[in-house]
Amino acid sequence: MKLITTLALFVAMALTGTLSHAQNTASKTNGAPQNGTINGGVKSSLPETTMDQLEAKEDKTSIFEDPLQGVITNRTITVLGNDFYQYFSAYWNTLNQDSRYSLAVYERPTARWGSEVWIEFRQERVFRTFLSPARQAAKDVAEAAADLVQKNVIRAEFMRMTFINQDLGPEEL
Repeated sequence: MKLITTLALFVAMALTGTLSHAQNTASKTNGAPQNGTINGGVKSSLPETTMDQLEAKEDKTSIFEDPLQGVITNRTITVLGNDFYQYFSAYWNTLNQDSRYSLAVYERPTARWGSEVWIEFRQERVFRTFLSPARQAAKDVAEAAADLVQKNVIRAEFMRMTFINQDLGPEEL
């Protein structure tokens, strides 16, 4: 009797697992909407969910893509430097929606001249200026810096892609 009960329990668990797997597979392929379509490609009136959009994006990404593309690191020290960073990054992101360039904003505060601020791309300075201690000037300087950095980054990338020399390493170009 104990053997029959154990066997019945094992069969019931196996059937339950098989049934739930079959239901999940059927709902994914037939019954449930996938990316806004229902049964054979008829478009649903419901908008695509955020999870569907993320899954579609994950399917398109490659393993060779850099997940940290477009990062702007903040290496500033003072409030003035942080203001410059905030204005610069906001304006940079409006100029470059899908930026693949990673930048670093550095600051060296001085008592005499205000703060020296520079921006690096691939360990190369693409912008450098001194900010006066007046904080209201940081916004105008940051917007001008974003335009200049964009031009200098494009120039540096163009030079890197077109100039090939066997004697020089990539960082020496």
